Amino acid sequence: MKVDTVVKKDVLLILVMIVVVPLAGELKYYPFHDTYRVSFAVPIFFFSLLLLRKVSPVIPGILVASAIVGFRMWLDWYSYESFDFLHSLQIRCSAGIYYLVYAIAFSWFKINDFHSKPWIIGIWSIIIETVSGGMELFFMYVMVHHHIVFPEFMQIFIVGVFRSFFVLCLFSMIKLYEGQLRERQISQKNDQLLVVLSNLYEESIHLKKTLQDAERITKKSYDLYEELHEADTHQLTSLHDFSQKALQIAGEVHDIKKDNQRISAGLSKVITKEEFSEYMEIESLLQIVMRSNEKYAAMLAKDIHFSYSILGEHPRYHVYLFLSLINNLVTNAVEAIEKEGAIIIDVCREEDRILLYVRDSGPGVKKRHERLIFKAGFTSKYAKDGTPSTGLGLVYVKQMTEQLGGNIQFVNLSPSPGVQFAIDLPISTLMGDKD
Repeated sequence: MKVDTVVKKDVLLILVMIVVVPLAGELKYYPFHDTYRVSFAVPIFFFSLLLLRKVSPVIPGILVASAIVGFRMWLDWYSYESFDFLHSLQIRCSAGIYYLVYAIAFSWFKINDFHSKPWIIGIWSIIIETVSGGMELFFMYVMVHHHIVFPEFMQIFIVGVFRSFFVLCLFSMIKLYEGQLRERQISQKNDQLLVVLSNLYEESIHLKKTLQDAERITKKSYDLYEELHEADTHQLTSLHDFSQKALQIAGEVHDIKKDNQRISAGLSKVITKEEFSEYMEIESLLQIVMRSNEKYAAMLAKDIHFSYSILGEHPRYHVYLFLSLINNLVTNAVEAIEKEGAIIIDVCREEDRILLYVRDSGPGVKKRHERLIFKAGFTSKYAKDGTPSTGLGLVYVKQMTEQLGGNIQFVNLSPSPGVQFAIDLPISTLMGDKD
Protein backbone atom coordinates (compact mmCIF):
# COMPACT_ATOMS: atom_id res chain seq x y z
CA MET A 1 0.00 0.00 0.00
CA LYS A 2 1.43 3.43 -0.88
CA VAL A 3 2.34 5.82 1.94
CA ASP A 4 0.10 8.57 0.52
CA THR A 5 -2.91 6.26 0.71
CA VAL A 6 -2.15 5.37 4.34
CA VAL A 7 -1.77 9.03 5.29
CA LYS A 8 -5.06 9.89 3.58
CA LYS A 9 -6.80 7.18 5.61
CA ASP A 10 -5.26 8.55 8.80
CA VAL A 11 -6.42 12.07 7.95
CA LEU A 12 -9.94 10.82 7.27
CA LEU A 13 -9.90 8.96 10.61
CA ILE A 14 -8.80 12.13 12.42
CA LEU A 15 -11.64 14.12 10.84
CA VAL A 16 -14.10 11.48 12.03
CA MET A 17 -12.57 11.65 15.54
CA ILE A 18 -12.97 15.44 15.64
CA VAL A 19 -16.71 15.05 14.97
CA VAL A 20 -17.57 11.81 16.78
CA VAL A 21 -15.55 12.07 20.02
CA PRO A 22 -17.14 15.37 21.23
CA LEU A 23 -20.61 14.02 20.42
CA ALA A 24 -19.88 10.69 22.15
CA GLY A 25 -18.75 12.66 25.20
CA GLU A 26 -22.33 13.75 25.73
CA LEU A 27 -23.53 10.14 25.89
CA LYS A 28 -22.71 9.69 29.55
CA TYR A 29 -23.77 7.77 32.62
CA TYR A 30 -22.88 7.81 36.34
CA PRO A 31 -21.72 4.34 37.45
CA PHE A 32 -20.93 5.35 41.04
CA HIS A 33 -24.09 7.43 41.60
CA ASP A 34 -22.13 10.61 42.23
CA THR A 35 -20.68 13.43 40.13
CA TYR A 36 -18.14 11.16 38.37
CA ARG A 37 -19.40 10.52 34.86
CA VAL A 38 -18.33 8.02 32.20
CA SER A 39 -18.89 8.59 28.47
CA PHE A 40 -18.24 6.73 25.23
CA ALA A 41 -15.76 9.37 24.05
CA VAL A 42 -12.63 7.83 25.64
CA PRO A 43 -13.13 4.28 24.22
CA ILE A 44 -13.74 5.74 20.76
CA PHE A 45 -10.66 7.99 21.11
CA PHE A 46 -8.50 5.08 22.33
CA PHE A 47 -9.73 2.75 19.59
CA SER A 48 -9.14 5.38 16.89
CA LEU A 49 -5.56 5.99 18.07
CA LEU A 50 -4.91 2.24 17.71
CA LEU A 51 -5.96 2.46 14.05
CA LEU A 52 -3.51 5.23 13.14
CA ARG A 53 -0.70 4.09 10.82
CA LYS A 54 1.53 7.07 9.94
CA VAL A 55 0.26 10.24 11.63
CA SER A 56 1.51 10.95 15.17
CA PRO A 57 -1.20 10.49 17.87
CA VAL A 58 -0.31 13.93 19.24
CA ILE A 59 -1.90 15.63 16.22
CA PRO A 60 -5.39 14.13 16.69
CA GLY A 61 -4.92 14.64 20.45
CA ILE A 62 -4.53 18.41 19.96
CA LEU A 63 -7.37 18.61 17.45
CA VAL A 64 -9.81 16.46 19.45
CA ALA A 65 -8.99 18.31 22.69
CA SER A 66 -9.69 21.63 20.99
CA ALA A 67 -12.90 20.27 19.45
CA ILE A 68 -14.17 19.00 22.82
CA VAL A 69 -13.45 22.28 24.61
CA GLY A 70 -15.03 24.28 21.80
CA PHE A 71 -18.08 22.01 21.57
CA ARG A 72 -18.78 22.07 25.30
CA MET A 73 -18.34 25.85 25.44
CA TRP A 74 -20.83 26.12 22.58
CA LEU A 75 -23.28 23.96 24.58
CA ASP A 76 -22.82 26.31 27.54
CA TRP A 77 -23.55 29.31 25.32
CA TYR A 78 -26.59 27.58 23.85
CA SER A 79 -27.96 26.33 27.19
CA TYR A 80 -27.44 29.29 29.51
CA GLU A 81 -28.73 32.81 29.07
CA SER A 82 -25.84 34.43 30.97
CA PHE A 83 -22.80 32.99 29.23
CA ASP A 84 -19.37 33.87 30.64
CA PHE A 85 -16.66 32.97 28.13
CA LEU A 86 -13.72 32.86 30.58
CA HIS A 87 -15.67 30.94 33.21
CA SER A 88 -16.81 28.38 30.62
CA LEU A 89 -13.22 28.04 29.33
CA GLN A 90 -11.92 27.44 32.88
CA ILE A 91 -14.45 24.68 33.44
CA ARG A 92 -14.08 22.96 30.04
CA CYS A 93 -10.36 23.16 29.42
CA SER A 94 -9.69 20.33 31.91
CA ALA A 95 -11.48 17.90 29.55
CA GLY A 96 -9.25 19.04 26.72
CA ILE A 97 -6.18 18.52 28.95
CA TYR A 98 -7.33 14.90 29.52
CA TYR A 99 -7.32 14.06 25.78
CA LEU A 100 -4.12 15.98 25.10
CA VAL A 101 -2.21 14.17 27.89
CA TYR A 102 -3.73 10.87 26.76
CA ALA A 103 -2.49 11.35 23.17
CA ILE A 104 0.99 12.52 24.27
CA ALA A 105 1.39 9.51 26.56
CA PHE A 106 0.07 7.18 23.84
CA SER A 107 2.70 8.54 21.46
CA TRP A 108 5.48 8.62 24.08
CA PHE A 109 5.09 4.95 25.00
CA LYS A 110 4.69 3.93 21.30
CA ILE A 111 1.54 1.94 21.99
CA ASN A 112 0.99 1.16 18.29
CA ASP A 113 4.22 -0.86 18.27
CA PHE A 114 2.54 -3.50 20.46
CA HIS A 115 -0.34 -4.59 18.22
CA SER A 116 0.88 -8.18 18.43
CA LYS A 117 0.87 -8.01 22.27
CA PRO A 118 -2.57 -6.78 23.37
CA TRP A 119 -1.83 -7.41 27.05
CA ILE A 120 0.93 -4.77 26.96
CA ILE A 121 -1.48 -2.33 25.32
CA GLY A 122 -4.00 -3.10 28.05
CA ILE A 123 -1.55 -2.38 30.88
CA TRP A 124 -0.32 0.85 29.29
CA SER A 125 -3.85 2.04 28.50
CA ILE A 126 -4.86 1.67 32.17
CA ILE A 127 -1.77 3.63 33.24
CA ILE A 128 -2.33 6.30 30.59
CA GLU A 129 -5.99 6.70 31.51
CA THR A 130 -5.16 6.98 35.21
CA VAL A 131 -2.46 9.59 34.54
CA SER A 132 -4.72 11.54 32.16
CA GLY A 133 -7.56 11.47 34.69
CA GLY A 134 -5.18 12.67 37.40
CA MET A 135 -4.04 15.57 35.20
CA GLU A 136 -7.67 16.47 34.53
CA LEU A 137 -8.37 16.56 38.28
CA PHE A 138 -5.25 18.68 38.86
CA PHE A 139 -6.32 21.27 36.28
CA MET A 140 -9.82 21.31 37.75
CA TYR A 141 -8.22 22.07 41.12
CA VAL A 142 -6.11 24.87 39.59
CA MET A 143 -8.90 26.42 37.51
CA VAL A 144 -12.02 26.02 39.67
CA HIS A 145 -10.54 24.85 42.99
CA HIS A 146 -12.05 21.38 42.73
CA HIS A 147 -11.14 19.31 45.80
CA ILE A 148 -9.27 16.11 44.97
CA VAL A 149 -10.09 13.02 47.05
CA PHE A 150 -8.55 9.52 46.90
CA PRO A 151 -11.80 7.69 45.88
CA GLU A 152 -11.78 9.65 42.61
CA PHE A 153 -8.46 8.03 41.66
CA MET A 154 -9.90 4.61 42.44
CA GLN A 155 -12.89 5.38 40.25
CA ILE A 156 -10.60 6.47 37.40
CA PHE A 157 -8.56 3.26 37.75
CA ILE A 158 -11.61 0.94 37.83
CA VAL A 159 -13.26 2.62 34.84
CA GLY A 160 -9.91 2.52 33.00
CA VAL A 161 -9.69 -1.24 33.48
CA PHE A 162 -13.17 -1.86 32.10
CA ARG A 163 -12.79 0.56 29.20
CA SER A 164 -9.41 -0.89 28.22
CA PHE A 165 -10.80 -4.42 28.34
CA PHE A 166 -13.75 -3.46 26.14
CA VAL A 167 -11.63 -1.65 23.53
CA LEU A 168 -8.98 -4.38 23.42
CA CYS A 169 -11.62 -7.08 22.92
CA LEU A 170 -13.02 -5.19 19.94
CA PHE A 171 -9.55 -4.41 18.57
CA SER A 172 -8.40 -8.03 18.97
CA MET A 173 -11.48 -9.27 17.11
CA ILE A 174 -10.70 -6.91 14.23
CA LYS A 175 -7.03 -7.98 14.16
CA LEU A 176 -8.09 -11.63 14.21
CA TYR A 177 -10.42 -11.05 11.27
CA GLU A 178 -7.66 -9.22 9.37
CA GLY A 179 -5.28 -12.10 10.07
CA GLN A 180 -7.77 -14.68 8.83
CA LEU A 181 -8.48 -12.59 5.74
CA ARG A 182 -4.76 -12.22 5.05
CA GLU A 183 -4.29 -15.97 5.53
CA ARG A 184 -7.07 -16.70 3.04
CA GLN A 185 -5.53 -14.31 0.52
CA ILE A 186 -2.11 -15.95 0.90
CA SER A 187 -3.70 -19.38 0.56
CA GLN A 188 -5.51 -18.35 -2.62
CA LYS A 189 -2.33 -16.87 -4.03
CA ASN A 190 -0.39 -20.04 -3.24
CA ASP A 191 -3.12 -22.15 -4.86
CA GLN A 192 -2.92 -20.05 -8.02
CA LEU A 193 0.87 -20.30 -8.09
CA LEU A 194 0.75 -24.06 -7.60
CA VAL A 195 -1.68 -24.42 -10.49
CA VAL A 196 0.54 -22.20 -12.65
CA LEU A 197 3.58 -24.24 -11.71
CA SER A 198 1.77 -27.48 -12.47
CA ASN A 199 0.90 -26.06 -15.90
CA LEU A 200 4.54 -25.09 -16.35
CA TYR A 201 5.49 -28.62 -15.38
CA GLU A 202 3.21 -29.92 -18.12
CA GLU A 203 4.74 -27.49 -20.62
CA SER A 204 8.22 -28.57 -19.58
CA ILE A 205 7.26 -32.16 -20.41
CA HIS A 206 6.18 -31.07 -23.89
CA LEU A 207 9.36 -29.04 -24.20
CA LYS A 208 11.53 -32.03 -23.31
CA LYS A 209 9.77 -34.04 -26.00
CA THR A 210 10.44 -31.19 -28.45
CA LEU A 211 14.11 -31.29 -27.46
CA GLN A 212 14.22 -35.00 -28.18
CA ASP A 213 12.50 -34.49 -31.55
CA ALA A 214 14.89 -31.67 -32.43
CA GLU A 215 17.88 -33.85 -31.54
CA ARG A 216 16.53 -36.68 -33.67
CA ILE A 217 15.81 -34.39 -36.66
CA THR A 218 19.27 -32.82 -36.32
CA LYS A 219 20.88 -36.24 -36.52
CA LYS A 220 18.75 -37.29 -39.49
CA SER A 221 19.53 -34.04 -41.33
CA TYR A 222 23.24 -34.49 -40.73
CA ASP A 223 23.06 -38.14 -41.86
CA LEU A 224 21.28 -36.94 -45.01
CA TYR A 225 24.05 -34.43 -45.59
CA GLU A 226 26.68 -37.16 -45.26
CA GLU A 227 24.81 -39.44 -47.67
CA LEU A 228 24.34 -36.65 -50.24
CA HIS A 229 27.96 -35.65 -49.92
CA GLU A 230 29.06 -39.24 -50.49
CA ALA A 231 26.67 -39.64 -53.44
CA ASP A 232 28.02 -36.41 -54.93
CA THR A 233 31.51 -37.89 -55.14
CA HIS A 234 30.31 -40.92 -57.17
CA GLN A 235 27.93 -39.21 -59.58
CA LEU A 236 28.33 -36.77 -62.43
CA THR A 237 25.31 -34.77 -61.30
CA SER A 238 26.32 -32.42 -58.50
CA LEU A 239 24.42 -32.84 -55.28
CA HIS A 240 26.52 -30.28 -53.50
CA ASP A 241 23.72 -27.70 -53.23
CA PHE A 242 21.32 -30.29 -51.77
CA SER A 243 23.87 -31.48 -49.25
CA GLN A 244 24.55 -27.90 -48.16
CA LYS A 245 20.83 -27.30 -47.68
CA ALA A 246 20.59 -30.45 -45.56
CA LEU A 247 23.51 -29.21 -43.48
CA GLN A 248 21.83 -25.81 -43.11
CA ILE A 249 18.61 -27.46 -41.94
CA ALA A 250 20.58 -29.48 -39.39
CA GLY A 251 22.21 -26.29 -38.09
CA GLU A 252 18.91 -24.41 -37.81
CA VAL A 253 17.22 -27.30 -35.99
CA HIS A 254 20.25 -27.45 -33.69
CA ASP A 255 19.75 -23.74 -32.88
CA ILE A 256 16.09 -24.44 -32.07
CA LYS A 257 17.19 -27.23 -29.75
CA LYS A 258 19.59 -24.89 -27.94
CA ASP A 259 16.85 -22.26 -27.52
CA ASN A 260 14.52 -24.92 -26.15
CA GLN A 261 17.23 -26.06 -23.74
CA ARG A 262 17.54 -22.54 -22.36
CA ILE A 263 13.75 -22.30 -21.97
CA SER A 264 13.66 -25.72 -20.33
CA ALA A 265 16.36 -24.68 -17.86
CA GLY A 266 14.38 -21.55 -16.99
CA LEU A 267 11.18 -23.52 -16.47
CA SER A 268 12.99 -26.06 -14.30
CA LYS A 269 14.36 -23.24 -12.16
CA VAL A 270 10.86 -21.80 -11.65
CA ILE A 271 9.32 -25.20 -10.93
CA THR A 272 11.92 -26.17 -8.33
CA LYS A 273 11.70 -22.92 -6.34
CA GLU A 274 12.17 -23.73 -2.66
CA GLU A 275 9.33 -21.46 -1.50
CA PHE A 276 6.85 -24.24 -2.22
CA SER A 277 6.92 -27.80 -1.03
CA GLU A 278 7.13 -30.26 -3.91
CA TYR A 279 4.93 -32.71 -2.00
CA MET A 280 1.54 -32.21 -0.37
CA GLU A 281 -1.25 -34.18 1.29
CA ILE A 282 -3.86 -35.62 -1.07
CA GLU A 283 -6.72 -33.61 0.46
CA SER A 284 -4.84 -30.33 0.06
CA LEU A 285 -4.13 -31.16 -3.58
CA LEU A 286 -7.78 -31.94 -4.31
CA GLN A 287 -8.89 -28.72 -2.63
CA ILE A 288 -6.54 -26.77 -4.87
CA VAL A 289 -7.98 -28.54 -7.93
CA MET A 290 -11.53 -27.76 -6.80
CA ARG A 291 -10.90 -24.10 -5.98
CA SER A 292 -9.07 -23.36 -9.23
CA ASN A 293 -11.72 -25.09 -11.36
CA GLU A 294 -14.59 -23.46 -9.47
CA LYS A 295 -13.13 -20.12 -10.53
CA TYR A 296 -12.67 -21.39 -14.08
CA ALA A 297 -16.30 -22.56 -14.20
CA ALA A 298 -17.47 -19.18 -12.86
CA MET A 299 -15.42 -17.42 -15.53
CA LEU A 300 -17.21 -19.53 -18.17
CA ALA A 301 -20.58 -18.64 -16.54
CA LYS A 302 -21.26 -22.27 -15.66
CA ASP A 303 -22.94 -23.55 -12.52
CA ILE A 304 -20.93 -26.66 -11.62
CA HIS A 305 -20.90 -28.48 -8.30
CA PHE A 306 -17.56 -30.07 -7.34
CA SER A 307 -17.01 -32.84 -4.82
CA TYR A 308 -14.37 -35.40 -3.97
CA SER A 309 -13.80 -38.51 -1.86
CA ILE A 310 -10.65 -40.20 -0.57
CA LEU A 311 -10.37 -43.89 0.27
CA GLY A 312 -7.39 -45.43 2.00
CA GLU A 313 -4.31 -43.87 3.54
CA HIS A 314 -2.14 -41.90 1.15
CA PRO A 315 1.41 -40.56 1.33
CA ARG A 316 2.25 -37.05 0.21
CA TYR A 317 2.26 -36.78 -3.57
CA HIS A 318 4.37 -34.77 -5.98
CA VAL A 319 2.47 -31.49 -6.39
CA TYR A 320 3.17 -30.53 -10.00
CA LEU A 321 2.92 -34.01 -11.44
CA PHE A 322 -0.32 -34.80 -9.61
CA LEU A 323 -1.92 -31.45 -10.43
CA SER A 324 -0.90 -31.55 -14.09
CA LEU A 325 -2.56 -34.97 -14.46
CA ILE A 326 -5.77 -34.45 -12.51
CA ASN A 327 -6.22 -30.79 -13.46
CA ASN A 328 -6.26 -31.66 -17.16
CA LEU A 329 -9.10 -34.11 -16.62
CA VAL A 330 -11.13 -31.76 -14.40
CA THR A 331 -10.62 -28.77 -16.71
CA ASN A 332 -11.66 -30.96 -19.62
CA ALA A 333 -14.83 -31.88 -17.72
CA VAL A 334 -15.58 -28.21 -16.94
CA GLU A 335 -15.32 -27.36 -20.64
CA ALA A 336 -17.48 -30.33 -21.62
CA ILE A 337 -20.41 -29.35 -19.37
CA GLU A 338 -22.65 -26.92 -21.22
CA LYS A 339 -24.46 -24.85 -18.56
CA GLU A 340 -24.71 -26.66 -15.26
CA GLY A 341 -23.70 -30.00 -13.87
CA ALA A 342 -21.47 -31.83 -11.44
CA ILE A 343 -17.91 -33.11 -11.33
CA ILE A 344 -16.87 -35.80 -8.87
CA ILE A 345 -13.26 -36.77 -8.09
CA ASP A 346 -12.58 -40.08 -6.35
CA VAL A 347 -9.14 -41.13 -5.15
CA CYS A 348 -8.61 -44.69 -3.97
CA ARG A 349 -5.55 -46.57 -2.80
CA GLU A 350 -5.33 -50.30 -3.49
CA GLU A 351 -2.16 -51.72 -1.99
CA ASP A 352 0.72 -50.22 -3.99
CA ARG A 353 -1.44 -48.50 -6.61
CA ILE A 354 -3.47 -45.29 -6.74
CA LEU A 355 -6.73 -45.02 -8.68
CA LEU A 356 -7.97 -41.61 -9.78
CA TYR A 357 -11.52 -41.21 -11.07
CA VAL A 358 -12.93 -38.03 -12.62
CA ARG A 359 -16.66 -38.21 -13.37
CA ASP A 360 -18.80 -35.48 -14.93
CA SER A 361 -22.42 -34.99 -15.95
CA GLY A 362 -21.61 -33.55 -19.37
CA PRO A 363 -22.93 -34.82 -22.72
CA GLY A 364 -20.38 -37.64 -22.88
CA VAL A 365 -18.45 -38.85 -25.93
CA LYS A 366 -20.19 -39.97 -29.10
CA LYS A 367 -19.75 -43.63 -29.98
CA ARG A 368 -17.94 -42.90 -33.24
CA HIS A 369 -15.46 -40.67 -31.43
CA GLU A 370 -14.48 -43.07 -28.64
CA ARG A 371 -11.47 -44.48 -30.49
CA LEU A 372 -10.24 -40.93 -31.25
CA ILE A 373 -10.47 -39.56 -27.71
CA PHE A 374 -6.72 -39.88 -27.04
CA LYS A 375 -5.64 -38.94 -30.56
CA ALA A 376 -3.62 -35.72 -30.90
CA GLY A 377 -5.65 -32.90 -32.44
CA PHE A 378 -9.06 -34.47 -31.81
CA THR A 379 -11.51 -32.24 -29.96
CA SER A 380 -15.23 -31.79 -29.53
CA LYS A 381 -14.91 -28.44 -27.72
CA TYR A 382 -15.01 -25.07 -29.45
CA ALA A 383 -14.70 -21.52 -28.16
CA LYS A 384 -17.50 -18.98 -28.63
CA ASP A 385 -15.80 -17.66 -31.75
CA GLY A 386 -15.67 -21.16 -33.22
CA THR A 387 -11.98 -21.75 -32.51
CA PRO A 388 -11.40 -25.44 -31.71
CA SER A 389 -9.50 -26.63 -28.66
CA THR A 390 -5.96 -27.93 -29.22
CA GLY A 391 -6.96 -31.48 -28.36
CA LEU A 392 -3.67 -32.08 -26.54
CA GLY A 393 -4.83 -32.27 -22.90
CA LEU A 394 -5.93 -35.91 -22.91
CA VAL A 395 -3.00 -36.86 -25.11
CA TYR A 396 -0.65 -35.43 -22.50
CA VAL A 397 -2.44 -37.23 -19.66
CA LYS A 398 -2.27 -40.56 -21.53
CA GLN A 399 1.39 -40.05 -22.42
CA MET A 400 2.38 -39.15 -18.84
CA THR A 401 0.31 -41.95 -17.34
CA GLU A 402 2.00 -44.53 -19.55
CA GLN A 403 5.45 -43.08 -18.87
CA LEU A 404 4.74 -43.51 -15.16
CA GLY A 405 3.87 -47.16 -15.67
CA GLY A 406 0.12 -46.77 -15.48
CA ASN A 407 -2.89 -46.68 -17.76
CA ILE A 408 -5.93 -44.48 -18.38
CA GLN A 409 -9.40 -45.52 -19.47
CA PHE A 410 -12.66 -43.76 -20.08
CA VAL A 411 -16.24 -44.93 -20.23
CA ASN A 412 -19.51 -43.24 -21.16
CA LEU A 413 -21.89 -43.36 -18.21
CA SER A 414 -24.82 -44.37 -20.38
CA PRO A 415 -27.76 -44.27 -19.81
CA SER A 416 -26.93 -41.48 -17.34
CA PRO A 417 -25.18 -38.44 -18.88
CA GLY A 418 -21.49 -37.89 -18.59
CA VAL A 419 -18.19 -39.69 -18.84
CA GLN A 420 -15.67 -41.11 -16.41
CA PHE A 421 -11.89 -41.16 -16.76
CA ALA A 422 -9.91 -43.58 -14.62
CA ILE A 423 -6.15 -43.45 -14.07
CA ASP A 424 -4.35 -46.42 -12.54
CA LEU A 425 -0.78 -45.70 -11.41
CA PRO A 426 1.92 -47.31 -9.27
CA ILE A 427 1.79 -45.25 -6.10
CA SER A 428 5.59 -45.02 -5.96
CA THR A 429 5.64 -42.82 -9.07
CA LEU A 430 3.75 -40.06 -7.23
CA MET A 431 5.11 -40.62 -3.75
CA GLY A 432 7.17 -38.02 -2.00
CA ASP A 433 10.34 -38.89 -0.20
CA LYS A 434 10.04 -36.10 2.37
CA ASP A 435 7.63 -37.67 4.82
